[in-house]
Amino acid sequence: MKTKTQVQLSIMMFLEFFIWGGWFVTLGAFLGNNLNATGAETAMAYSTQSWGAIIAPFIIGLVADKYFNAERILGVLHIVGAILMYQMSQITEFSMFYPYVLGYMIAYMPTLALVNSVSFNQMDDPSKQFPYVRVFGTIGWILAGLLISFAFKWDSIDNIGQGMLSNTFTMVAIASAILGLFSFTLPKTPPSVNKDDKVKLSDILGLDALKLLKDRNFLVFFISSVLICIPLAFYYQNISPFLTEYKVENSTAWASLGQISEVGFMLLLPFFFKKYGFKKTILFGMLAWGIRYLLFAYGNAGDLFFMLVIGIALHGICYDFFFVSGQIYTDSKAGEKVKSAAQGLITLATYGVGMLVGFWVAGQIVDKNIITDELHSWQDIWIFPAIFAVVVLIIFALLFKEEIVEYKG
Repeated sequence: MKTKTQVQLSIMMFLEFFIWGGWFVTLGAFLGNNLNATGAETAMAYSTQSWGAIIAPFIIGLVADKYFNAERILGVLHIVGAILMYQMSQITEFSMFYPYVLGYMIAYMPTLALVNSVSFNQMDDPSKQFPYVRVFGTIGWILAGLLISFAFKWDSIDNIGQGMLSNTFTMVAIASAILGLFSFTLPKTPPSVNKDDKVKLSDILGLDALKLLKDRNFLVFFISSVLICIPLAFYYQNISPFLTEYKVENSTAWASLGQISEVGFMLLLPFFFKKYGFKKTILFGMLAWGIRYLLFAYGNAGDLFFMLVIGIALHGICYDFFFVSGQIYTDSKAGEKVKSAAQGLITLATYGVGMLVGFWVAGQIVDKNIITDELHSWQDIWIFPAIFAVVVLIIFALLFKEEIVEYKG
Protein backbone atom coordinates (compact mmCIF):
# COMPACT_ATOMS: atom_id res chain seq x y z
CA MET A 1 0.00 0.00 0.00
CA LYS A 2 1.34 3.41 -0.97
CA THR A 3 2.13 5.97 1.71
CA LYS A 4 -0.34 8.44 0.15
CA THR A 5 -3.11 5.85 0.34
CA GLN A 6 -2.29 5.03 3.97
CA VAL A 7 -2.47 8.73 4.85
CA GLN A 8 -5.83 9.07 3.09
CA LEU A 9 -7.26 6.03 4.88
CA SER A 10 -5.92 7.25 8.23
CA ILE A 11 -7.60 10.63 7.77
CA MET A 12 -10.82 8.85 6.82
CA MET A 13 -10.73 6.72 9.98
CA PHE A 14 -9.83 9.71 12.15
CA LEU A 15 -12.84 11.69 10.93
CA GLU A 16 -15.18 8.68 11.00
CA PHE A 17 -14.72 8.14 14.73
CA PHE A 18 -14.17 11.81 15.61
CA ILE A 19 -17.72 12.24 14.34
CA TRP A 20 -19.13 9.42 16.49
CA GLY A 21 -17.21 10.37 19.63
CA GLY A 22 -18.05 14.04 19.20
CA TRP A 23 -21.73 13.68 20.09
CA PHE A 24 -22.62 10.14 21.17
CA VAL A 25 -20.86 10.35 24.56
CA THR A 26 -22.52 13.62 25.57
CA LEU A 27 -25.95 12.76 24.12
CA GLY A 28 -27.38 11.59 27.46
CA ALA A 29 -26.37 14.79 29.26
CA PHE A 30 -27.66 16.90 26.34
CA LEU A 31 -31.05 15.21 26.31
CA GLY A 32 -31.53 15.51 30.06
CA ASN A 33 -30.34 19.10 30.39
CA ASN A 34 -31.39 20.65 27.08
CA LEU A 35 -34.53 18.73 26.16
CA ASN A 36 -35.66 17.54 29.63
CA ALA A 37 -35.84 14.00 28.25
CA THR A 38 -36.91 11.12 30.49
CA GLY A 39 -34.90 7.92 30.84
CA ALA A 40 -37.23 6.20 28.40
CA GLU A 41 -36.81 9.00 25.86
CA THR A 42 -33.03 8.91 26.26
CA ALA A 43 -33.23 5.16 25.66
CA MET A 44 -35.20 5.80 22.46
CA ALA A 45 -32.51 8.18 21.24
CA TYR A 46 -29.66 5.76 21.99
CA SER A 47 -31.54 2.82 20.51
CA THR A 48 -31.36 4.53 17.12
CA GLN A 49 -27.84 3.06 17.02
CA SER A 50 -29.41 -0.38 17.11
CA TRP A 51 -31.98 0.45 14.45
CA GLY A 52 -29.15 1.78 12.32
CA ALA A 53 -27.19 -1.44 12.85
CA ILE A 54 -30.22 -3.51 11.85
CA ILE A 55 -30.91 -1.47 8.71
CA ALA A 56 -27.25 -1.03 7.71
CA PRO A 57 -26.84 -4.51 6.14
CA PHE A 58 -29.66 -3.75 3.71
CA ILE A 59 -28.01 -0.51 2.60
CA ILE A 60 -24.64 -2.23 2.17
CA GLY A 61 -25.99 -5.46 0.70
CA LEU A 62 -28.59 -4.02 -1.64
CA VAL A 63 -26.92 -0.75 -2.69
CA ALA A 64 -23.21 -0.38 -1.94
CA ASP A 65 -22.15 -3.93 -2.78
CA LYS A 66 -24.03 -3.97 -6.06
CA TYR A 67 -24.47 -0.58 -7.70
CA PHE A 68 -22.08 2.12 -6.45
CA ASN A 69 -18.48 2.57 -5.38
CA ALA A 70 -18.12 2.33 -1.61
CA GLU A 71 -16.28 5.67 -1.32
CA ARG A 72 -19.11 7.47 -3.14
CA ILE A 73 -21.80 5.98 -0.90
CA LEU A 74 -19.61 6.96 2.07
CA GLY A 75 -19.44 10.54 0.81
CA VAL A 76 -23.18 10.85 0.21
CA LEU A 77 -24.12 9.37 3.59
CA HIS A 78 -21.81 11.74 5.48
CA ILE A 79 -23.10 14.80 3.61
CA VAL A 80 -26.66 13.73 4.46
CA GLY A 81 -25.46 13.17 8.03
CA ALA A 82 -24.00 16.69 8.18
CA ILE A 83 -27.37 18.19 7.26
CA LEU A 84 -29.24 16.08 9.83
CA MET A 85 -26.65 16.78 12.54
CA TYR A 86 -26.94 20.53 12.01
CA GLN A 87 -30.72 20.27 12.33
CA MET A 88 -30.25 18.40 15.62
CA SER A 89 -28.26 21.35 16.98
CA GLN A 90 -31.24 23.67 16.43
CA ILE A 91 -33.98 21.60 18.09
CA THR A 92 -35.38 22.25 21.58
CA GLU A 93 -37.99 19.47 21.92
CA PHE A 94 -37.42 15.73 22.06
CA SER A 95 -40.40 14.94 19.83
CA MET A 96 -38.72 16.92 17.05
CA PHE A 97 -35.23 15.67 17.88
CA TYR A 98 -35.97 11.93 17.63
CA PRO A 99 -36.77 11.73 13.88
CA TYR A 100 -33.51 13.52 13.08
CA VAL A 101 -31.34 11.32 15.30
CA LEU A 102 -33.03 8.21 13.88
CA GLY A 103 -32.41 9.39 10.34
CA TYR A 104 -28.83 10.25 11.21
CA MET A 105 -28.02 6.83 12.68
CA ILE A 106 -29.58 5.06 9.71
CA ALA A 107 -27.19 7.10 7.55
CA TYR A 108 -24.16 6.74 9.84
CA MET A 109 -24.13 3.06 10.85
CA PRO A 110 -23.56 1.78 7.27
CA THR A 111 -20.45 3.98 7.07
CA LEU A 112 -18.72 1.83 9.71
CA ALA A 113 -18.71 -1.07 7.25
CA LEU A 114 -17.94 1.19 4.29
CA VAL A 115 -14.73 2.62 5.79
CA ASN A 116 -13.57 -0.95 6.39
CA SER A 117 -14.40 -1.92 2.81
CA VAL A 118 -12.52 1.06 1.40
CA SER A 119 -9.53 0.24 3.63
CA PHE A 120 -9.35 -3.50 2.93
CA ASN A 121 -9.69 -2.93 -0.80
CA GLN A 122 -6.43 -0.94 -0.83
CA MET A 123 -4.33 -3.20 1.38
CA ASP A 124 -1.87 -5.89 0.39
CA ASP A 125 -1.79 -7.42 3.88
CA PRO A 126 -4.84 -6.25 5.89
CA SER A 127 -3.91 -8.19 9.04
CA LYS A 128 -0.75 -6.11 9.38
CA GLN A 129 -1.76 -2.85 7.72
CA PHE A 130 -5.30 -2.33 9.00
CA PRO A 131 -4.44 -1.80 12.71
CA TYR A 132 -2.13 1.09 11.80
CA VAL A 133 -5.01 2.74 9.95
CA ARG A 134 -7.79 1.86 12.40
CA VAL A 135 -5.90 3.26 15.39
CA PHE A 136 -6.46 6.75 13.98
CA GLY A 137 -10.18 6.17 14.53
CA THR A 138 -9.58 5.69 18.24
CA ILE A 139 -7.38 8.81 18.25
CA GLY A 140 -10.21 10.73 16.57
CA TRP A 141 -12.74 9.63 19.22
CA ILE A 142 -10.35 10.61 22.04
CA LEU A 143 -9.52 13.99 20.49
CA ALA A 144 -13.23 14.83 20.15
CA GLY A 145 -13.63 14.32 23.90
CA LEU A 146 -10.56 16.39 24.71
CA LEU A 147 -11.76 19.26 22.52
CA ILE A 148 -15.21 19.26 24.12
CA SER A 149 -13.76 19.29 27.64
CA PHE A 150 -10.56 21.33 27.44
CA ALA A 151 -10.68 23.49 24.30
CA PHE A 152 -14.36 24.47 24.21
CA LYS A 153 -15.45 23.49 27.76
CA TRP A 154 -18.96 22.73 26.51
CA ASP A 155 -19.36 20.00 29.14
CA SER A 156 -18.37 22.17 32.11
CA ILE A 157 -21.10 22.28 34.75
CA ASP A 158 -21.87 25.96 34.08
CA ASN A 159 -21.91 25.61 30.29
CA ILE A 160 -24.10 22.50 30.36
CA GLY A 161 -26.67 24.53 32.27
CA GLN A 162 -26.55 27.15 29.51
CA GLY A 163 -27.19 24.57 26.79
CA MET A 164 -23.69 24.65 25.32
CA LEU A 165 -23.70 20.90 24.56
CA SER A 166 -25.76 21.63 21.45
CA ASN A 167 -22.51 22.96 19.96
CA THR A 168 -21.23 19.39 19.76
CA PHE A 169 -23.73 18.72 16.98
CA THR A 170 -22.51 21.73 15.04
CA MET A 171 -18.90 20.58 15.40
CA VAL A 172 -19.81 17.10 14.22
CA ALA A 173 -21.87 18.48 11.31
CA ILE A 174 -18.78 20.34 10.08
CA ALA A 175 -16.57 17.24 10.48
CA SER A 176 -19.19 15.12 8.69
CA ALA A 177 -19.35 17.54 5.77
CA ILE A 178 -15.55 17.51 5.52
CA LEU A 179 -15.45 13.70 5.50
CA GLY A 180 -18.30 13.61 2.99
CA LEU A 181 -16.36 15.75 0.52
CA PHE A 182 -13.05 14.07 1.33
CA SER A 183 -14.56 10.64 0.61
CA PHE A 184 -14.85 11.47 -3.09
CA THR A 185 -11.05 11.78 -3.22
CA LEU A 186 -10.45 8.32 -1.73
CA PRO A 187 -9.17 5.43 -3.85
CA LYS A 188 -11.89 3.80 -5.90
CA THR A 189 -13.66 0.85 -4.31
CA PRO A 190 -15.96 -0.64 -6.97
CA PRO A 191 -19.01 -2.81 -6.18
CA SER A 192 -18.12 -6.30 -5.01
CA VAL A 193 -21.23 -7.91 -6.54
CA ASN A 194 -22.17 -8.01 -10.23
CA LYS A 195 -25.34 -6.04 -11.01
CA ASP A 196 -26.91 -9.09 -12.60
CA ASP A 197 -26.27 -11.32 -9.59
CA LYS A 198 -29.15 -11.78 -7.19
CA VAL A 199 -28.50 -10.74 -3.60
CA LYS A 200 -30.41 -12.99 -1.24
CA LEU A 201 -31.89 -11.83 2.05
CA SER A 202 -30.05 -14.67 3.78
CA ASP A 203 -26.74 -13.25 2.51
CA ILE A 204 -27.52 -9.76 3.78
CA LEU A 205 -28.56 -10.88 7.26
CA GLY A 206 -25.89 -13.55 7.59
CA LEU A 207 -28.53 -16.26 7.90
CA ASP A 208 -26.25 -18.83 6.28
CA ALA A 209 -24.31 -18.74 9.54
CA LEU A 210 -27.34 -19.88 11.55
CA LYS A 211 -26.17 -23.46 11.16
CA LEU A 212 -23.35 -22.60 13.57
CA LEU A 213 -25.99 -22.40 16.31
CA LYS A 214 -26.32 -26.18 16.12
CA ASP A 215 -22.99 -26.25 17.91
CA ARG A 216 -23.85 -26.03 21.62
CA ASN A 217 -20.77 -24.03 22.54
CA PHE A 218 -21.33 -21.48 19.81
CA LEU A 219 -24.98 -21.20 20.84
CA VAL A 220 -23.92 -20.46 24.43
CA PHE A 221 -21.46 -17.85 23.17
CA PHE A 222 -24.11 -16.33 20.85
CA ILE A 223 -26.72 -16.00 23.62
CA SER A 224 -24.12 -14.64 26.05
CA SER A 225 -23.07 -12.05 23.46
CA VAL A 226 -26.65 -10.79 23.16
CA LEU A 227 -27.16 -10.73 26.94
CA ILE A 228 -23.90 -8.92 27.75
CA CYS A 229 -25.03 -6.05 25.50
CA ILE A 230 -27.62 -5.15 28.15
CA PRO A 231 -25.00 -3.92 30.67
CA LEU A 232 -23.02 -2.43 27.75
CA ALA A 233 -26.03 -0.26 26.88
CA PHE A 234 -26.13 1.06 30.45
CA TYR A 235 -22.60 2.42 30.02
CA TYR A 236 -23.11 4.19 26.70
CA GLN A 237 -26.46 5.64 27.70
CA ASN A 238 -25.67 6.79 31.22
CA ILE A 239 -21.97 7.61 31.58
CA SER A 240 -22.37 11.28 30.60
CA PRO A 241 -25.45 12.14 32.71
CA PHE A 242 -23.95 10.10 35.58
CA LEU A 243 -20.73 12.15 35.63
CA THR A 244 -22.65 15.37 35.04
CA GLU A 245 -24.96 14.81 38.02
CA TYR A 246 -21.89 14.12 40.16
CA LYS A 247 -20.62 17.52 38.90
CA VAL A 248 -17.46 16.03 37.40
CA GLU A 249 -15.71 18.67 35.34
CA ASN A 250 -14.31 17.66 31.93
CA SER A 251 -16.59 14.62 31.97
CA THR A 252 -16.24 13.96 28.23
CA ALA A 253 -12.46 13.84 28.51
CA TRP A 254 -12.74 11.46 31.47
CA ALA A 255 -15.09 9.26 29.42
CA SER A 256 -12.52 9.13 26.59
CA LEU A 257 -10.21 7.33 29.02
CA GLY A 258 -12.22 4.25 28.06
CA GLN A 259 -11.03 4.52 24.46
CA ILE A 260 -7.45 5.08 25.57
CA SER A 261 -7.62 1.87 27.59
CA GLU A 262 -8.97 0.03 24.53
CA VAL A 263 -5.62 0.55 22.82
CA GLY A 264 -3.68 -0.79 25.79
CA PHE A 265 -5.84 -3.85 26.39
CA MET A 266 -5.83 -4.63 22.68
CA LEU A 267 -2.06 -5.01 22.96
CA LEU A 268 -2.52 -7.32 25.96
CA LEU A 269 -5.07 -9.51 24.18
CA PRO A 270 -2.53 -11.80 22.42
CA PHE A 271 -0.84 -12.45 25.78
CA PHE A 272 -4.10 -13.44 27.46
CA PHE A 273 -5.05 -15.70 24.54
CA LYS A 274 -1.73 -17.48 24.70
CA LYS A 275 -1.57 -17.83 28.47
CA TYR A 276 -5.23 -18.38 29.39
CA GLY A 277 -7.07 -19.36 26.20
CA PHE A 278 -10.36 -18.09 24.80
CA LYS A 279 -12.76 -19.07 27.59
CA LYS A 280 -10.82 -17.50 30.44
CA THR A 281 -10.08 -14.40 28.38
CA ILE A 282 -13.75 -13.82 27.67
CA LEU A 283 -14.59 -14.50 31.33
CA PHE A 284 -12.09 -11.80 32.33
CA GLY A 285 -14.02 -9.45 30.08
CA MET A 286 -17.37 -10.34 31.66
CA LEU A 287 -15.98 -10.03 35.18
CA ALA A 288 -14.72 -6.55 34.34
CA TRP A 289 -18.30 -5.52 33.50
CA GLY A 290 -19.49 -6.48 36.98
CA ILE A 291 -16.53 -4.81 38.71
CA ARG A 292 -16.85 -1.54 36.78
CA TYR A 293 -20.52 -1.12 37.66
CA LEU A 294 -19.87 -1.83 41.34
CA LEU A 295 -17.18 0.86 41.20
CA PHE A 296 -19.71 3.26 39.66
CA ALA A 297 -22.31 2.32 42.29
CA TYR A 298 -20.12 2.96 45.31
CA GLY A 299 -17.71 5.62 44.03
CA ASN A 300 -18.30 9.36 44.12
CA ALA A 301 -16.87 12.66 42.88
CA GLY A 302 -15.03 13.25 46.15
CA ASP A 303 -12.69 10.94 48.06
CA LEU A 304 -13.79 7.91 46.01
CA PHE A 305 -13.44 9.56 42.60
CA PHE A 306 -10.64 7.11 41.80
CA MET A 307 -13.28 4.37 41.71
CA LEU A 308 -15.09 6.14 38.88
CA VAL A 309 -11.82 6.59 36.99
CA ILE A 310 -10.95 2.89 37.34
CA GLY A 311 -14.47 1.96 36.22
CA ILE A 312 -14.10 4.04 33.05
CA ALA A 313 -10.59 2.69 32.40
CA LEU A 314 -11.94 -0.87 32.56
CA HIS A 315 -13.81 -0.20 29.31
CA GLY A 316 -10.82 -1.55 27.38
CA ILE A 317 -10.89 -4.97 29.01
CA CYS A 318 -14.71 -5.03 29.00
CA TYR A 319 -14.89 -4.38 25.27
CA ASP A 320 -11.71 -5.95 23.88
CA PHE A 321 -11.68 -9.14 25.94
CA PHE A 322 -15.29 -9.94 25.13
CA PHE A 323 -16.15 -8.48 21.74
CA VAL A 324 -12.80 -8.71 19.99
CA SER A 325 -12.25 -12.18 21.46
CA GLY A 326 -15.71 -13.10 20.26
CA GLN A 327 -14.93 -11.95 16.73
CA ILE A 328 -11.82 -14.12 16.70
CA TYR A 329 -13.74 -17.10 18.06
CA THR A 330 -16.51 -16.63 15.49
CA ASP A 331 -13.96 -16.42 12.70
CA SER A 332 -12.35 -19.69 13.82
CA LYS A 333 -15.68 -21.53 14.02
CA ALA A 334 -17.24 -20.29 10.80
CA GLY A 335 -14.92 -21.59 8.11
CA GLU A 336 -14.14 -19.83 4.85
CA LYS A 337 -17.60 -20.04 3.27
CA VAL A 338 -19.57 -18.32 6.01
CA LYS A 339 -16.99 -16.12 7.75
CA SER A 340 -18.55 -12.86 6.59
CA ALA A 341 -22.05 -14.16 7.24
CA ALA A 342 -21.10 -15.25 10.76
CA GLN A 343 -19.59 -11.86 11.65
CA GLY A 344 -22.66 -10.15 10.20
CA LEU A 345 -24.95 -12.35 12.28
CA ILE A 346 -23.03 -11.58 15.49
CA THR A 347 -23.08 -7.84 14.73
CA LEU A 348 -26.82 -7.90 14.03
CA ALA A 349 -27.48 -9.86 17.22
CA THR A 350 -25.30 -7.69 19.49
CA TYR A 351 -25.38 -4.10 18.23
CA GLY A 352 -28.83 -4.67 16.79
CA VAL A 353 -31.02 -6.84 19.04
CA GLY A 354 -28.90 -6.95 22.21
CA MET A 355 -28.24 -3.22 22.43
CA LEU A 356 -31.84 -2.43 21.49
CA VAL A 357 -33.08 -4.43 24.47
CA GLY A 358 -30.31 -3.01 26.65
CA PHE A 359 -31.16 0.61 25.94
CA TRP A 360 -34.83 -0.05 26.69
CA VAL A 361 -34.04 -1.78 30.00
CA ALA A 362 -31.62 1.01 30.97
CA GLY A 363 -34.26 3.65 30.26
CA GLN A 364 -36.85 1.88 32.40
CA ILE A 365 -34.48 1.47 35.35
CA VAL A 366 -33.30 5.10 35.18
CA ASP A 367 -36.90 6.34 35.26
CA LYS A 368 -37.66 4.16 38.29
CA ASN A 369 -34.76 5.64 40.23
CA ILE A 370 -35.51 9.35 40.00
CA ILE A 371 -34.97 11.26 43.24
CA THR A 372 -35.83 14.75 41.94
CA ASP A 373 -36.29 16.26 38.48
CA GLU A 374 -32.51 16.58 38.17
CA LEU A 375 -31.12 13.78 40.34
CA HIS A 376 -31.12 9.96 40.20
CA SER A 377 -30.21 7.19 42.62
CA TRP A 378 -27.18 6.08 40.64
CA GLN A 379 -26.19 3.40 43.11
CA ASP A 380 -29.46 1.56 42.48
CA ILE A 381 -29.14 2.12 38.72
CA TRP A 382 -25.61 0.66 38.46
CA ILE A 383 -26.31 -2.35 40.69
CA PHE A 384 -28.59 -3.93 38.08
CA PRO A 385 -26.04 -4.18 35.23
CA ALA A 386 -23.40 -5.32 37.75
CA ILE A 387 -25.55 -8.25 38.87
CA PHE A 388 -26.70 -8.99 35.33
CA ALA A 389 -23.11 -9.18 34.04
CA VAL A 390 -22.17 -11.62 36.80
CA VAL A 391 -25.20 -13.81 35.98
CA VAL A 392 -24.15 -13.93 32.31
CA LEU A 393 -20.62 -14.79 33.43
CA ILE A 394 -21.86 -17.71 35.53
CA ILE A 395 -24.05 -19.03 32.71
CA PHE A 396 -21.17 -18.86 30.24
CA ALA A 397 -18.68 -20.42 32.68
CA LEU A 398 -20.97 -23.38 33.41
CA LEU A 399 -22.25 -24.08 29.89
CA PHE A 400 -19.35 -23.22 27.57
CA LYS A 401 -17.10 -26.30 27.35
CA GLU A 402 -14.76 -25.49 24.47
CA GLU A 403 -11.12 -24.41 24.47
CA ILE A 404 -9.69 -24.65 21.01
CA VAL A 405 -8.89 -21.11 19.92
CA GLU A 406 -5.35 -19.87 19.45
CA TYR A 407 -4.66 -16.22 18.69
CA LYS A 408 -2.73 -15.75 15.45
CA GLY A 409 -2.96 -11.97 15.10
